[in-house]
Amino acid sequence: VQLQASGGGLVQDGGSLRLSCVASGRTWRDYRMAWFRQAPGQEREFVASITWAGDSTIYADSVKGRFTISRDNAKNTVYLQMPDLKPEDTAVYYCASRLLTTTNYDYWGQGTLVTVSS
Repeated sequence: VQLQASGGGLVQDGGSLRLSCVASGRTWRDYRMAWFRQAPGQEREFVASITWAGDSTIYADSVKGRFTISRDNAKNTVYLQMPDLKPEDTAVYYCASRLLTTTNYDYWGQGTLVTVSS
């Protein structure tokens, strides 16, 4: 089982990035996929999640209306579109997954660094 995150980088305030998370090694139909982030010196926080059916998305208040999570079932890939980035979005972004019937995310990717300069 592997979650491979990519797409991070350095952008200026107001710039945009799209993160990708490729999931492999199992059938993901019964899983919810999520993005978390961890800023320097802070705890990891939830950003957004989606089901593979695409019938349920959840966003943290800090990104609601700004970030968009989506998925491409054919590519087993989950995306996080991040327009209008702000310096406070700077963090390592991780993708994760959990069974729909559980609450704990038990599969994690390696993280991709997003740095937003002011």
